[in-house]
Amino acid sequence: MDKRRILVAPLNWGLGHATRCIPIIEKLLEEGFEPIIASDGAALSLLRKEFPDLISEELPSYNIRYPEAGESFRLKLIASLPRIRKAILEENVRTKQLVKKYSLKGVISDNRLGVRCKSIPSVVITHQLNVLTGKTTFFSSLIHKHFIKKFDQCWVPDVRSKKNLSGTLGLTNKQSCQVKYIGPISRLKFFKTEKRYDYLVLLSGPEPQREILENLLLEKLQNLEKNILFVRGIMEKNQTSQKKGNIKVYNFLLGNQLENAINASEVVIARSGYSTIMDLAKLYKRAFFIPTPGQYEQLYLAKRFEKLKFAPFSLQDNFEVEKLEELKNYKGFSEFNFDNNFKDHLALFEGK
Repeated sequence: MDKRRILVAPLNWGLGHATRCIPIIEKLLEEGFEPIIASDGAALSLLRKEFPDLISEELPSYNIRYPEAGESFRLKLIASLPRIRKAILEENVRTKQLVKKYSLKGVISDNRLGVRCKSIPSVVITHQLNVLTGKTTFFSSLIHKHFIKKFDQCWVPDVRSKKNLSGTLGLTNKQSCQVKYIGPISRLKFFKTEKRYDYLVLLSGPEPQREILENLLLEKLQNLEKNILFVRGIMEKNQTSQKKGNIKVYNFLLGNQLENAINASEVVIARSGYSTIMDLAKLYKRAFFIPTPGQYEQLYLAKRFEKLKFAPFSLQDNFEVEKLEELKNYKGFSEFNFDNNFKDHLALFEGK
């Protein structure tokens, strides 16, 4: 019997794209497929640690780095477009090489716009059918949709409803047979356990903003009489931990460790990235968000969940520990529909 190999390729933009590919990889294995992992940087490192027995390949890097001044991000992104376009073309060539090398039966790309091949079913995963970039939102959304149309299907990890997680990001005015709503996805599972941490800080995202927020929170939280677990989101060869007063710091947590830590925490302090939000919603957590400066998507989501009274937020430059007292006025994440019928969607790779 021929091996049914499927390429799974998340974008290396923080760890969110990689983590939300984990349940998809697990489902592929469960259904008898052989996933081949492809990415670069921290995303590839994370998936190699989670799935050490799977074949993995490195893809060209987009090399997107945030400016220290968040308001400059849009200009920096525009200036980076030629380099990003070059990376998309290079990863498209690389994908065709991998299709031939492994006799692939399909491709699942999480926001890697060049990871596709006309000769086999190719899927792109994105929660952003609308890409928010301020005054240039119309054009950024138009460009994104141009690339999405090159795939056989677009999987949106949400539901097609106004009571969704992604708000206007994941909704489109036009019904398309190409767009499939697969429901929110998370590798984590909820269980009741004794609360061991008052606050859990989860960091991720491109540098230097990840490090800027790390230094800010370590300084602001160190004098609190609270039990705090701090996960830096740095994928290194070995896991390390250290104690800084009332704060226990890990460079990273994997799988069950992260699941246990979040379930055992009263409040999670994190960026308002969509993959993080899906995890928090799956575990019914109370959260405090600090959106990445200059990232309109995260600011939109933070404002949305503040309005829904799920979670408060603060701009990074304005954060003070006193703002955490606002949590008492918010209910935390309530239940969303996480019933995913991946088996039906995977039929695309079986010619059904």
